[in-house]
Amino acid sequence: MPSAVAQGPVRAYDTFHMGRSGMDLYSNDIGARFVDIRSFAAYVGGSPTNMSVGCRRLGLKSGLLTAFGEDPVGDFVAHFLTGEGVDISFSPRKAGRRTSAVVLGMQPPDRFPLVFYRDNCADIALSIDDVLAAPIADSRVFQFAGTNLSQEPSRSATLYAAELARKAGNAVVLDLDFRPNQWHDPRAFGVAVRCALRCADFVIGTDDEINAAMLTDPAAVHLVGSQVSDARVSGDAARHVADLLDLGPAVVVEKRGEQGCRIHLRGERPQDVPGFPVTVKKILGAGDAFGAGFLYGYVRGWELRKAARLGNACGAMVVTRHGCSISMPTWAEVTAFVDERGGL
Repeated sequence: MPSAVAQGPVRAYDTFHMGRSGMDLYSNDIGARFVDIRSFAAYVGGSPTNMSVGCRRLGLKSGLLTAFGEDPVGDFVAHFLTGEGVDISFSPRKAGRRTSAVVLGMQPPDRFPLVFYRDNCADIALSIDDVLAAPIADSRVFQFAGTNLSQEPSRSATLYAAELARKAGNAVVLDLDFRPNQWHDPRAFGVAVRCALRCADFVIGTDDEINAAMLTDPAAVHLVGSQVSDARVSGDAARHVADLLDLGPAVVVEKRGEQGCRIHLRGERPQDVPGFPVTVKKILGAGDAFGAGFLYGYVRGWELRKAARLGNACGAMVVTRHGCSISMPTWAEVTAFVDERGGL
């Protein structure tokens, strides 16, 4: 079973992330219908962005390649990330583009409607030239999200970055991050992800996302209510995990919510890693927190089960808090949380 990162040259970053960033507006009115929301709290979000903050708060050196518009929202996001110590010095401003935003409702335990504002957004305009200007190879881990692949030029830029990272000996981590309403056809998500798998060492995703990665039948996508973003994808996740592993990755980590996660390695039996029971305030950001904790353990050379257990702890903490990036736990916080519950 893979554990420690292979010994090699010293790198400037422990983890390097690429993909979407933006402003998250979270409802302050917990339980209210979306039409009854009176106020929102403003945070920074976006899956790779959240993960970069989570890794940094745990003590890793993290860089992020994203893009901002020449607008106050971009100023807001960049200011937060700089304050957190995430290196964004190579993340460009895109003239004529807007920094993206997401508006989120909070109706626990299982209704969290969200609306993306990503038309003409800056981060989807990341280009191969932006990749070449960033220190992609100077990291132990390169992580990107499936949403990066939804449009050009970000799709080609991300695939190129993954190739560079793989050639440099980085561990390449693909977080599936399936957002149905960011794709013109849900089958296109699977096509794009399957192209990326040849460069990926690790794949992280829920059973829905794993099914979507192997999706060929659009009838397998089921909407929940009227929210496209709440789509569920039916299928045999266990079979699809095997298919994913056959396409290149060494490890698939299946996120299973309150049940924790399941680690799949090619040619080995799956290993279940239990979660930490908590009272859920919201589910958003939990997967990104899991990813940060898992990457921390991987970079530190832990066995995958222990790394996943830390990821479960980080995810459990975030579901009890309001925002995403702002809610990522520090090393001291997650250590105290774990110790109170019997350790890893």
